[in-house]
Amino acid sequence: MTKRYAAEDLTVYATALFTAAGLAVEKAEMVGPLMVEADLMGHTTHGLQLVPAYLGALADGSMTAVGQPAVLSDRGPVVTWDGKRLSGVWLTASAIDLAVERARMYGTCTVAIRRAHHIACLAAFLERATRHGMMITLACSDPSVASVAPFGGTRATYTPDPIAVGIPTGGDPIMVDISASITTNGLTGRLYNEGRKLEHTWLLDAGGNSSNDPAVLFTDPPGTILPVGGLDHGHKGYGLALIVEALTQGFPGHGRADPPEGWGAGVWVQVQDPTAFAGMAGFTRQTDHLAEACRGNPPRPGVDKVRLPGDGALARKRAALADGVALYPGIAEALADWAGKLGVTVPSPR
Repeated sequence: MTKRYAAEDLTVYATALFTAAGLAVEKAEMVGPLMVEADLMGHTTHGLQLVPAYLGALADGSMTAVGQPAVLSDRGPVVTWDGKRLSGVWLTASAIDLAVERARMYGTCTVAIRRAHHIACLAAFLERATRHGMMITLACSDPSVASVAPFGGTRATYTPDPIAVGIPTGGDPIMVDISASITTNGLTGRLYNEGRKLEHTWLLDAGGNSSNDPAVLFTDPPGTILPVGGLDHGHKGYGLALIVEALTQGFPGHGRADPPEGWGAGVWVQVQDPTAFAGMAGFTRQTDHLAEACRGNPPRPGVDKVRLPGDGALARKRAALADGVALYPGIAEALADWAGKLGVTVPSPR
């Protein structure tokens, strides 16, 4: 039988692990729930699976445990922070909270962050804005890492460069979470460790030949992940990556032109308040119409029904909250290892 855990127990557990590892309490209490949120939505490569790596970063000092970001610029609706290698999850959540508050004043607010630590699952942050009736755009890149080649090339130049957008409606928000690459480092790394292949040829080996074997990313020299669109239309993913790189590195003023500092992120947070434009009623009248038109669209053969981005994640979240969270194999054991080191009690399955 599959072991399932109460979401609340996992949240207490993750928070306790971070606190015991030295992360400031107010940060741990924000980071713990967001790590669990990713697993609730089914994003199992970017939730609790990352906690051991984050704890290791706290232990070796590559993640800063205490303190505040340095404010490099604050013009009201435009803010820039130096994250000082603090928890990227905490920095991103804090930036969203600030942007929501400022958007109520100015109609919009943008926060650019440089030198954050890794920020985990973008989708997990979106409801932090949409529950307030705000639209949010969130993007990140890691200037110290490269695994994707520009369209037509064979040498890794940038990261998968995810971008996420939360759009309020009269019901569930539309939650887009995509990347400029056709797959992610998290998934390819997991499949490589498990000796499995990708569903399609989403990679290039070092010679530029398409492959579905994650092992090509771990050769010397390494292969690369293809941009969205693949060999046929990869210029589209390439273009999207250049946009994300500019937002997350150009605006905060730190990126690939600087010496690498290790696993981390440049972050772009932008929030808009519909009431500052044509009003909330006008906004949701349009987004509700679009949502209905998409969900009511006749499905093609083999498709049960048309879904909107976020429908599946929110359905999985509701089911996990009701029935318990089933952790991906290996996650519970990796967390338990750290719990033993840190003296934290491991929760029991339901």
